[in-house]
Amino acid sequence: MKKILMKGNEAVAEAAIRAGCKCYFDYPITPQHEIAAYLSEHLPAKGGVFLQAESEIGAINMIYGCAATGTRCMTSSSSPGISLKTEGISYMVGADLPCVLVSVQRGGPGLGTIQPSQADYSQATKALGHGDMFVPVFAPYSVQEMVDLTSEAFELAEEFCTPVMILIDGLMGQMMEPVSFDALGATPAPKKFDWATDGHENSREKRTITSLRLHAEELEVAVNERAKRLEVLKQTRTRAQSVNTDDADIVVVAYGTSARVIQSAMEMARAEGLKVGTFRPITVSPFPVKELREATKNAKQVLVVEMSMGQMIADVKVALEYNKPVEFYGRQGGFVPGPQEILEKIKTMGGAK
Repeated sequence: MKKILMKGNEAVAEAAIRAGCKCYFDYPITPQHEIAAYLSEHLPAKGGVFLQAESEIGAINMIYGCAATGTRCMTSSSSPGISLKTEGISYMVGADLPCVLVSVQRGGPGLGTIQPSQADYSQATKALGHGDMFVPVFAPYSVQEMVDLTSEAFELAEEFCTPVMILIDGLMGQMMEPVSFDALGATPAPKKFDWATDGHENSREKRTITSLRLHAEELEVAVNERAKRLEVLKQTRTRAQSVNTDDADIVVVAYGTSARVIQSAMEMARAEGLKVGTFRPITVSPFPVKELREATKNAKQVLVVEMSMGQMIADVKVALEYNKPVEFYGRQGGFVPGPQEILEKIKTMGGAK
């Protein structure tokens, strides 16, 4: 298996090309701009279209038009840029259009910092647009997983006719690791969709794609049909990784960069005789409820670790139906929690033995 040393942002861009992405529209913002820089050079060389829009709002509306033709397309941004795109994302959900969104989180609110953060979890999982909607969200924790999930995101988007987000943080976007693209195979051939506005010569009826439904009855039917479609995703496509949870008194839950750190903290705890396991959600929307319940069935306590004020903790508590004590440890402002910090927190918890 051939491996290449690549930066996370650039690996996502290359994975998108190999997954058949033909159009990318973007407005620059740190710390994700290497995605755009890479695609500006390599996507046109592969017959695709790269365009730097006049704003984030312009970029997401270009994605709307491109997706309506059935063309694989992607955009990326960071924190305040994603905020500007949420209206367009809601329109795409309402129009049942597939695309891939990449969010490389930085510190906030406001301009905040360009340092890594996980403070956009709630934005990604709860507030990517107005209306009754949610968007599937992957949370990779390695450059290789970023590659693999980018390809999967395009397939999932088309299967369920919805935008799909890949949620990473500034550290993962900038870090370099060996990565293989072998599993992606050859670039897939473009698909034909019976809803796409891809042009016609009087050989079929005209197609119209819109999120506008002025009659209450029509909108209610559309919202319910979409909910039923995505319920299948909730029941069958949630994913997570558990390590040493069968005998764990304490299960530590984290995603992305924080999930890498808790692995080291767990090993340190185990070396001191503490029964600690880890749980990592790979899909954070929908949240892997069944998997978390299974991983914590023997645990006395749960610890959530995030580079934020604790945005995932609510999902953890709801998934566990408030039946187990859940504590939190986090860092903000661009700091990454260290294994020793987490170990010290574990030692303060009553369930540590």
